[in-house]
Amino acid sequence: MVLRRIFALAFKELLAIMRDRKSRIIVLLPPLVQLVVFSYAATFDLSHLNLAVYNQDTGPAARELVAAFSGSNVFHVAARLNREAQIAPAIDSRRALMVLHIGPRFSADLASHRSAPVQIIVDGRDSNTALIAYGYASHIVQQFNERWERAHGAAAAPATLVQRAWFNTNLESRWFIVPGLVAVITMVVVTMIASLSVAREREQGTFDQLLVTPLRPMQILAGKALPAFLIGFVEANLIILVAIFWFQVPMRGSLGALYLGLALFLLAIVGVGLMLSSVAATMQQGLMGGFLFLVPAVILSGFATPIANMPAAVQYVTYLDPLRYFLIIVRRIFLEATPTRLLVLQYAPLIAIAAVTLTAAAALFRRRLY
Repeated sequence: MVLRRIFALAFKELLAIMRDRKSRIIVLLPPLVQLVVFSYAATFDLSHLNLAVYNQDTGPAARELVAAFSGSNVFHVAARLNREAQIAPAIDSRRALMVLHIGPRFSADLASHRSAPVQIIVDGRDSNTALIAYGYASHIVQQFNERWERAHGAAAAPATLVQRAWFNTNLESRWFIVPGLVAVITMVVVTMIASLSVAREREQGTFDQLLVTPLRPMQILAGKALPAFLIGFVEANLIILVAIFWFQVPMRGSLGALYLGLALFLLAIVGVGLMLSSVAATMQQGLMGGFLFLVPAVILSGFATPIANMPAAVQYVTYLDPLRYFLIIVRRIFLEATPTRLLVLQYAPLIAIAAVTLTAAAALFRRRLY
């Protein structure tokens, strides 16, 4: 009897969400837009970077090095400079992200088996892009050195660096970003739905009608939590399917381990949303509370920037963020095939956060009744 009442309330809540045009838009449109935009636009891979070439050498070695840069799919020669005074304007105007400067004795020094320096000037206003571009340029120069040594009979270097990337062989940033979107987009949808659930009843004047039903406060809260949980589960599955079949991200781990983490994560987020909704008098307040939670939660989760790079005090705050733990779970299961037993240290904090947030939501909800 009790479960039937809770399911009836949950069904009524689902109908209210799907009947309201704004709620349907929140549930359906933003997740799909965010998935497409983030997956294609948010990438750490660089291509077609504008390169300016200032070549003071007419020898074959200089031409070969320039050809190595222009022939790669990373750099695009946007300008060829004739004098040193043109370097600063090319960088300042953003006509070029990088300037390749080859001195007048580059070919002659290489032919004489002497060191031949090459200068690379990078626009450092976007430090992350500059570091990645510098890494690409260094790799091109290293390959040029190896080809020159083989072609001209120079002694091979005593040690060479051979790189091999585990878990993401081609170092595609999409394999890192798209699994993270399973967590981020699911959190956004569930937080918005849960933070509006109780506030909607108050704003529409139907909250008092709930109180005269046979349902107890905890049963009302359970009926409000169930739709958000189910919608979040469906959204997460949709994103997982798109990640696997559209973006070709490998699913190497256990689906059971993934769904266990997803269930715990949804409980924690539903608890947060219901806490916000229990103290909000209007839907606008519920939305504002949701955004106040979402922005720092995403920033502190390690989704885009490593937690290890954050100040020590901020790193301690991240332990309160449920997104931090589910990001680790979903990425390790997708890419590393991590077994369930090795994810216990991520499951346990989610259980604790879910217990605290759901208990706090129940206490706040009961308090607002009296």
